[in-house]
Amino acid sequence: MNISEYDILKAVMRHSLSKQRVLADITGRSLGSVNAGLRQLMAEGYLDEKGKPTRKAEKLYEASRPKNAIILAAGFGMRMVPINMETPKGLLKVHGEPLVERQIRQLHEVGIKDITIVVGYMKEEYEYLIDEFGVNLIVNADYASTNNIHSLHRAAKQLHQTYIVPCDIYSDTNPFSEHEFYSWYLMSEQTSVKSAYRVNRKMEIVRTAAHTAGNRMIGIAYVDEKDSEKLKKELDQLCADPQNDNLFWEEALIHNGKMDIPARMAKENDVIEIDTYEQLRELDNNSNDLHSDAISTIAEVFGCQPEEITNITVLKKGMTNRSFLFSCKGEKYIMRIPGEGTDKLINRRQEAIVYETIRGTGLCDDVVYINPDNGYKITKFLEGIRVADPENEDDLQRCMTKLKGFHAMKLSVDHDFDIFGQIEFYETLWEGAPSVYRDYLQTKEHVLSLQNYINAHREERILTHIDAVPDNFLFYTDENGEEDLQLTDWEYAGMQDPHVDIAMFSIYSLYSKQQIDHLIDIYFENQCPEETRTKIYCYVAACGLLWSNWCEYKRSLGVEFGEYSLRQYRFAKDFWRFASERM
Repeated sequence: MNISEYDILKAVMRHSLSKQRVLADITGRSLGSVNAGLRQLMAEGYLDEKGKPTRKAEKLYEASRPKNAIILAAGFGMRMVPINMETPKGLLKVHGEPLVERQIRQLHEVGIKDITIVVGYMKEEYEYLIDEFGVNLIVNADYASTNNIHSLHRAAKQLHQTYIVPCDIYSDTNPFSEHEFYSWYLMSEQTSVKSAYRVNRKMEIVRTAAHTAGNRMIGIAYVDEKDSEKLKKELDQLCADPQNDNLFWEEALIHNGKMDIPARMAKENDVIEIDTYEQLRELDNNSNDLHSDAISTIAEVFGCQPEEITNITVLKKGMTNRSFLFSCKGEKYIMRIPGEGTDKLINRRQEAIVYETIRGTGLCDDVVYINPDNGYKITKFLEGIRVADPENEDDLQRCMTKLKGFHAMKLSVDHDFDIFGQIEFYETLWEGAPSVYRDYLQTKEHVLSLQNYINAHREERILTHIDAVPDNFLFYTDENGEEDLQLTDWEYAGMQDPHVDIAMFSIYSLYSKQQIDHLIDIYFENQCPEETRTKIYCYVAACGLLWSNWCEYKRSLGVEFGEYSLRQYRFAKDFWRFASERM
């Protein structure tokens, strides 16, 4: 049987009818296709001469019952900022009903009670579903560093005649069925230039040509027993390679530009993927989840209604914070929301004092709003922005000129940034757990031994950026159409030796020793005293251990930084040795 014949047989079995026009309406097939399909089903013994199902059809129909469902709910739902900070995406309410609860009830309606939910971000919020609906929870501990292909891989043992369901789907009618004759992937009739796949006349899902709109991929799928086994093997293979960590699970079904299973089509508004705050607002303007602290803050700052806050777009997730772009009253702004655990890492009142100290200096645009209690910050959006390229010589020259100009201002605040004190502080946040590095205690002892040399050669203490890394040097187009430069993100800034900023730029860029020496030469215009160079090596070692400890704390929160964390620890070890040799 082909797909058309399966659909016709399912309609006959489900509705106990054989009228061709009605079958055409139900299946979406032409009268000619229905007529041909009925003839073929009779020829193959699934329908008798009167068009009634035979015992052969009944056995096939009974064997076609889906066995279970896997709901993928582990991710941050980053595009849902700002409300994803308060509620995980799967528990957002539409018309008073959490998305996941609606999906569970719809699965129950078709007899599916074996439901597994893969959780990660705010996983505890889903725990009540075990008692209320009898679901199983599987935790994807790597949700922060991997995409949903790993979530499905965690639940691969459950794949056998299975629905796969993203947690952010709202369906007005039930998309599930008591019987499924074949595997399928749900596609929308709606087209989008953002979609790389389209559905052809054979109901195959194929890659679109360049600059061509495709059908919107909804994400719900059904895989039968045969395709489940193939999918398991493909997941095993893809997830064994870290280069595939950021893939969507659908990639396991795609080969040579085509998906292994056919499409099932949904009308434009029948099934909706809720990807953004504004999509939720469009679907249910009265949803309680729209009442976000961040949105309320924006409305208060600009004296507007929440509906006037538009074009909300997530920006790249930073190492510490989440930020989103929005429009209000004809202008674009960026709002920063502190990430998980940052309340322990950053004193927001001190940060607010720094922004007041640098106001009017031209170092960066003055902030529109900053809350010293929760760290919310609003700044104006800069057009034509790019970050510094640590491999570009011209960028390095301009960044070091900007940095020296800032240091020459000799600004002052009433708080310090104590590198060695912060090393100890971050270690306390591990709550008694040992370091993941076997030789940590020896490395720490070596780094702490550098304090005497630093103290003997330290410059005067002035306001120092501390986080003066390439990503915080912003090149933008000014009012005259020329490229200008700002230094942003002052949340770690405090009184310190300004040469710490050179070390910080170097280690974030993952520079080699030769590159660090070159950066020092740029800053000092080839006139760096040898004792100062040695001292900067000491700072590279100390700051490497500092951010290594920071990474270990973030790791305990489920946030991984891959090579960055390993390299910071190497800076601590290698530059202790380089500095010691020079001493």
